[in-house]
Amino acid sequence: MQTQKRRAQSVPSLLSLLFIIFFTEQLVAQQTKPLINSTLQGQVLDSITKEPLPGALVHIEGTTHSVSTDEEGKFGFVTGQIFPYTLEISYIGYEKKKIIASEAKIEILLKPGFNQLNDVVVVGYTTQQRKNLIGSVTKVNPAESKDIPAGGFDAQLQGKVSGVQISSNTGVPGEAVNIRLRGATSINASNDPLYVIDGVFLNTNSLQTVNTGGKATSPIADINPADIESIEVLKDAEATALYGSRGANGVIIITTKRGNFNQKPKVALNLSQGIAKAAKLWKLTTGPEHATLVNEYYRNIGQPEPFRPVTEVINGIAGRGLPEEQQTYDRLGEAFRTAALTNVDLSISGGAIGTRYYIGGGYNRQESILKPISFDRLSFKVNLDQKISDRVQIGTSNTIGRTGRNQARAGDGPQGGLLQAALHTPTYLSPYNDQGVLVGRAGFDNLTLLLENYDVHSTSLRYIGNLYADIQLSSDLKFRSTFSLDYNNYDESEYWNNLLIAGSPNGLATSAIGQSTTWINEQTITYRKKVNQRHDFGILVGNTLQGSTLKRTSATGRGFASNDFKLISSAATTTSSQDWEKYNLASFFGRIDYAFDDKYLIDFSLRADGSSRFGSADLWGYFPAVGAAWRIKRENFLKNLAYLDDLKIRASYGSTGNQNGIGAFAARRLWSGIGSSYQGIPGIAPEQLANSELRWERTDQLNIGLDATLFKQALDISFNWYRKYTKDGLLPVTLAATTGYDSYTSNAAEISNKGLELALVSRNIRKTDFSWQSSFNIARNVNKIEKLENPLNYGSRDLILFQEGHPLYSFWVYNQLYVDPQTGDVVYEDVNEDGRITVADRKIMGSIWPDFYGGLTNNFTFKGFDANIFFVFSYGNEIYNHNRFFGEAGGARDAARVIFASNLDRWQQPGDITDVPRSDGVNVNNYKDGGSRWLEDGSYLRLRSLTIGYTLPKHVTDRWHLDRLRFYLQGNNLFTWTKYSGLDPGAAASSDPNEQGIDLGTPPQPRSFQLGINLTL
Repeated sequence: MQTQKRRAQSVPSLLSLLFIIFFTEQLVAQQTKPLINSTLQGQVLDSITKEPLPGALVHIEGTTHSVSTDEEGKFGFVTGQIFPYTLEISYIGYEKKKIIASEAKIEILLKPGFNQLNDVVVVGYTTQQRKNLIGSVTKVNPAESKDIPAGGFDAQLQGKVSGVQISSNTGVPGEAVNIRLRGATSINASNDPLYVIDGVFLNTNSLQTVNTGGKATSPIADINPADIESIEVLKDAEATALYGSRGANGVIIITTKRGNFNQKPKVALNLSQGIAKAAKLWKLTTGPEHATLVNEYYRNIGQPEPFRPVTEVINGIAGRGLPEEQQTYDRLGEAFRTAALTNVDLSISGGAIGTRYYIGGGYNRQESILKPISFDRLSFKVNLDQKISDRVQIGTSNTIGRTGRNQARAGDGPQGGLLQAALHTPTYLSPYNDQGVLVGRAGFDNLTLLLENYDVHSTSLRYIGNLYADIQLSSDLKFRSTFSLDYNNYDESEYWNNLLIAGSPNGLATSAIGQSTTWINEQTITYRKKVNQRHDFGILVGNTLQGSTLKRTSATGRGFASNDFKLISSAATTTSSQDWEKYNLASFFGRIDYAFDDKYLIDFSLRADGSSRFGSADLWGYFPAVGAAWRIKRENFLKNLAYLDDLKIRASYGSTGNQNGIGAFAARRLWSGIGSSYQGIPGIAPEQLANSELRWERTDQLNIGLDATLFKQALDISFNWYRKYTKDGLLPVTLAATTGYDSYTSNAAEISNKGLELALVSRNIRKTDFSWQSSFNIARNVNKIEKLENPLNYGSRDLILFQEGHPLYSFWVYNQLYVDPQTGDVVYEDVNEDGRITVADRKIMGSIWPDFYGGLTNNFTFKGFDANIFFVFSYGNEIYNHNRFFGEAGGARDAARVIFASNLDRWQQPGDITDVPRSDGVNVNNYKDGGSRWLEDGSYLRLRSLTIGYTLPKHVTDRWHLDRLRFYLQGNNLFTWTKYSGLDPGAAASSDPNEQGIDLGTPPQPRSFQLGINLTL
């Protein structure tokens, strides 16, 4: 049966391959000796500096014949065209130019241009000039942020795109990043955008199973940012509708680097070395201060003070010594370090008349500031394109990566938690017992033992690649077929020896291997025609076939004769598990667009997706979108307005779907096999109820936007207003225990998002020797749960509540009004006015959503010098400082917890005004978990990066036979201005998107410095 399925899946791919081969052979067979009527040699130069422009595109108007300039800006044509004919020349950052060629040699001068209207932007299955965009699309230059030390390029995008909110959560490199593009549309399904790299749809689900305190690794970190040429972020329904069920949370399209036809080999080297440190650590009490607070606590509850002379025995218990006699043990200094950063990227690119290539390799290693965590990645990239004839081109893109991680529990949970071992052990406690042996205290591991015996590792092997064939059936009609593969093998293991709590008494080992495979086969036919230079219309039709499979096998062993034997086969008892799931997706899509006189633009698209995840009645989802734009500047009444270069108003409405995040068999009734249900006899048990009516989660979006360019291209403005409404939200519905099932997946939620986005690009100074450009973006999103029958709790201590009428990720807390100056007791709001403080008095107070957020970038150049200053900001969001809750329990914890220095501001006598209550174990409300005292303002302004570089003059590098040599110094996370008392206002204890905004045991974003070199030859 499985063999038949595999054969069935391979049929579309085989038919596609046969189709390509047939047309290729027919077209090649029809080739005859080309007619040569003219030979042209030329060179493209910068009009100001007279420097050659390598990679400029030169096209003969009215034909499909085009070439790229080589390293010296030179190009050549051998063509059947007869002189004179018109050449179209384009180069990124320069004004497009047309020139008539009438002789065999020609020199072309391009003017530096700042107008982005003619920039080519990658959108769904095609490209468009920016001036003709109807949808909301932002193009990002990855060169500005690729050197920021982060595991993946997703974390580097923070603050670069309006409407995209990115939270790194932790300072551990390579961990999952939470991205919310125009808010969050789902509770149970995924809120991650779709990532498309060279046409390959990436699998962004972490394969990690080892417990690291709620954290998860990021599959995006398998990709080397140095290989990326450009990034486009598609935000509204018009831009994303062609991706249908994948586009509800936006689409991020990554285009990797390729060589140029007719280009000499170009070698590029980027090398950097740096260090990273924590910008600050928690302020703890010293040993004497801690002992003083403990004494005060015992005194307040009427018990003998434990820190008294050792000769003083009370109730048979000797004193521990006076407070001032206690030592201070710096466990934070032991846990944190100055981390090393290393990055090397080497590439070679070029091409011949019909061939172009790009080969790149990279090595990146980042130590975490928290021992012993580290991240390293080896990557290899090969892109190859080959023109078989004037009409046929084939090619391939291949990314191979190996990512290794020395992992650690840097989130919640006491066993094996590194920060818990440091923060939850009082500073006065020696790591040694009376016999001089390292020991743990009160349920937490001894930090020294933990660091010396930590053994948690994972290795990810990743292949992302595709094959394509482009066939120009006519001058207006093009066929393209692709086959893509995303394969990830994730191998992880952990061993806890008998010196650690998790491994007590005889050791614990776990090993797991997960394999994720996604294949995609796509065909598209594109027709584009321009009539009378005023009517421009296009048609795109296509189909997609996709299959995804996930396999996971894991084993656990307990009881080892010695810590030297770590293989599970050596364990006294072993258990194992195995998971498998699979789903398929079939899609058909099309788009029609029309433009009149480059003034009135309209398009319509429709995608149909059929998924095996849904019930038989709702396998298919249909997602239409329509958009229109009006370039008002081209109207007669604005044509002569000198300060206005371009003005466009656009609007779109459409639907997208979501199926990610639910099980592959979410609509089916499932049974599970039980290996030993009764007296060793295997059995079968029901696992999941069927829901034949389970249907697509659907998001409708309205977008209205304005784009303007003013003052001779000195200022670009882009503004968007949007409203997103999600219906049929996928959600597990709880069932009564009497049914024998916990829950089943249903369509039971509705969520809205509405917001504003503003992006500005200002070219303040545009001189040959000096330039200054500023980019600013700001956004606001208002999120609301419109329909949810029963509230849902998430996070530690149910601190996060989802409730109808409130935003997702709202904080559910007891509202602390004040500390009574006379008694030192906390006074809470009695919400239900029953005279008691109970769970019924918890209320929603704020959420993780900021009032606004964004980024500011300034770029400067002065002769050979360049500088980049990049800020990110967020205002109005809350964060729950759970570290403070555990660290502000006065002396009540005694030997169980560290005490934060903020406890020194506690109430001590009548008349004291403070928000820290007296140290008291009688009034339990004084340190009530979930109190609003620990809910803080998470607003911040952060200097994300500062880069200063110098490029050697051309006459110097020419003597050394180099094309370019640049040195640079970069600092990251240099300053953070915030009222938040914790280490990082963007921290989160868990990678679960529904548990954001709780800071517990999380290392902060590090402050780092790097020295690097860019070399091209």
